[in-house]
Order: sequence, then C-alpha cells, then structure tokens
Amino acid sequence: MTAINTRPVRETRIDVGAGAAPRQYVAAAAAPGDSLLRFALRADATLCAGVGLLVAMAADPLSRLSGLSATSEWIGGAALVIYGAALFAAAGLPDIRRVGVGVLAGNVVFAILVAVVLAAGWLPLTELGVVTTIAFTVATVGFAYVQYLGVRRLA
Repeated sequence: MTAINTRPVRETRIDVGAGAAPRQYVAAAAAPGDSLLRFALRADATLCAGVGLLVAMAADPLSRLSGLSATSEWIGGAALVIYGAALFAAAGLPDIRRVGVGVLAGNVVFAILVAVVLAAGWLPLTELGVVTTIAFTVATVGFAYVQYLGVRRLA
C-alpha cells in the first residue's frame, strides 16, 4: 500500500558492486501538494467499492426496497467494486493530475445524468430508492469538490 506524503520523497541508494564504481538510484519524487488529491481519489474508491460490495451481496433484499431488479442491483454493485478497485490503483500513478481531472469530470457527468434520470422518472424506483440514489449522488458531488480542490492545488 502506498503512503500519502505531504512533501516530496527523495530516496538515494548506493549500489556497491564487487569492484565496480558505486551507482546511484533515485526514486521518483512525489509532486508537492498532491496528497489531498490522492486522498480524495482513494476515499472515493473506497466508498464506491464498499457500497458496491454491499449492494452486490444484498442485491435480492435491496431490490425489493429500491424497486429495481435483483440483477440490475447486482450489476450495479459489481460495477462499483470494479470501478473502486481501478480508481484505487489509478490513485497511485505518478501523473495524478490527469487522473484527478478525469475522475472529477466523470463524477460531475455522473451526478448530472443521475439528476436527469431521476427527474425524468425513467427508473421504477421506490421512495427509498430515490432517497438512497440522491444520497449517493450527493456523496459523489462532495468527492468531486474535494478532487477539484486537490487538482487546483497542483496547478
């Protein structure tokens, strides 16, 4: 697991071979100020994977409460687990700004699409289904805001 650093890391190792001149290896330095963005991305990934796992495991009982089919609940939960795992891995990439901008844009588009779907009534959601969907979307917008602050800090 990668640690979140608040300052650049500079590591120098000297390899002393048998009779060879010492060689230096310098580890890649983390960008200054990227800890907020990495934290926001990892928190987003953890929440998505956790909620997705819960939804996938309890798809049948949740389908009765939300109004969706058990299959659609399971597919949505599995997609969230996969997305969460991929996002957690992407949060460790060196070019974190590009990842942050992409995830930020995706979160904003997701929130807009959910608002359109709920307003149009395209899904047969119960009242509890609508409330939980809105709560998840509000959390997504919250993560998008923190990711925005993290991206701005890198600029």
